[in-house]
Amino acid sequence: MTLAKTRSVSLVGVDGFVVDVEAAITSGVPGLHLVGLPDTALSEARDRVRAAIFNSGEDWPNRHVTVSLCPASLPKKGSTFDLAIAIALLAAAEAVPPRSCAGLVLVGELSLDGRLRPISGVLPAVLAAANAGCRTVVVPRANAAEAELVPEVEVVSAGSLHALLCFLRDEPPPLDDEEPDVPTARADGLALRRPDARKDLDLADVRGQAEARRALEISAAGGHHLYFSGPPGCGKTMLAERLPTLMPPLEPDTALEVTAIHSVAGTLPPGQPLIVQPPFYAPHHTATRASMVGGGSGRVLQPGAVSLAHRGILFLDEAPEFQHGTLDALRQPLEEGEVRISRAEGTSTFPARFTLVLAANPCPCAAAKQVDCSCAPGLRRKYTSRISGPLIDRIDLKLELAPASRAELRYDLEFAESSTVVAERVLLARERTLKRLVGTPWRSNSEIPGPEMRRRFTPGPEAMYAADEALQRGSLSARGLDRILRVAWTIADLSGHDEPSADDVGGALALWSRP
Repeated sequence: MTLAKTRSVSLVGVDGFVVDVEAAITSGVPGLHLVGLPDTALSEARDRVRAAIFNSGEDWPNRHVTVSLCPASLPKKGSTFDLAIAIALLAAAEAVPPRSCAGLVLVGELSLDGRLRPISGVLPAVLAAANAGCRTVVVPRANAAEAELVPEVEVVSAGSLHALLCFLRDEPPPLDDEEPDVPTARADGLALRRPDARKDLDLADVRGQAEARRALEISAAGGHHLYFSGPPGCGKTMLAERLPTLMPPLEPDTALEVTAIHSVAGTLPPGQPLIVQPPFYAPHHTATRASMVGGGSGRVLQPGAVSLAHRGILFLDEAPEFQHGTLDALRQPLEEGEVRISRAEGTSTFPARFTLVLAANPCPCAAAKQVDCSCAPGLRRKYTSRISGPLIDRIDLKLELAPASRAELRYDLEFAESSTVVAERVLLARERTLKRLVGTPWRSNSEIPGPEMRRRFTPGPEAMYAADEALQRGSLSARGLDRILRVAWTIADLSGHDEPSADDVGGALALWSRP
């Protein structure tokens, strides 16, 4: 019996697990038998691998071949094991020196002619390999830039199985293919082209709406959720689309986390292996609950909109038009910052810490002027109540917008601040927040748990007078108090105060209580 082993990675959600791929050639009925809990796509690897080996000029062993994926209890899916199976099989047939591939982690899909196809989920796969102590990873050439984001890992990229075999055998590269690329590991893993934020959107484009622009600034500084209500044309969508222009770029560790999610989902922008700007995701109001929070059938679980907006903005325009269950499914990720999807085959966890922005018309007829509205009061209440009370209670900033006046539309240009000016204040406020939260696991005011907020960051009695009065009247809930305190700290950080004043708390209460 001849035995050889390589390694690959199985992804469960955004978490990767290193898998041993063992190939044994024994006497028996000729054929390739794959064991180790593979799914349908992985079970079909035997045909892809056989054709790729033949078309790469190699001999197929006419004996009984068993390929085992260990641990056998871990579900394995997709076509990313093709390359590891092919190399393990050829090493068992002594067509490749077993020592040359013993420490490799190989991920990649093989086409029938032996070329390596790009795959999704390369970044979390390489991260899992690095965390398991592996230092050399082989990926398709199209995924090389993404794999090189992980520091202290040597990335070998090849365009075909034939080219990789020449590399493992220490032979000259084939004439019809380039030599596998072996780039030097980067010091920080992030030295790649970083695209600038969109320059066609600027907060100065919004006429009037001074209070709404101030709410955007508070939201960007503290990561607070927003709700805009108003007639069509008052600027709700314009304001929401310009919120990313006020937010600073993602930090290196956060950028890797966000990029890993989009890598698994297959939504990385072309030519941009690293996402450095906060993502902005705006699903249509016909989105289903599974597309919003994530899911899928069987073992194939994909991240949803809340995870694709991780560390960024999830904008729901025409929020009352979304299905009631779809909106209420946001309540758990808003509180916990993650989504747990359970199926019979197991449970996957996806990060989902985002800033939620809702926009809604006051009635279904969406009249531009209130005098033109033909909706009965009961119909208007029914329409706005499609956004449930528990969800509204989790929104920090609520504003009812009115159309900009003629004077604002014509003469507000010289008074409107640009996104660059506001973003500088947001950055300073975030720096003050980080100094106050040093030594804690939180990085923004919106992340501080309610008990810790009341225990460690409650202002004095004079500053809390307005909030205490609201609690006594019953117009403020305990959850609402926590959110008011978070917003008050953000307002204080923007103003340069050491702690929230009575005006800061009162302003936070006013923004929470409406519309």
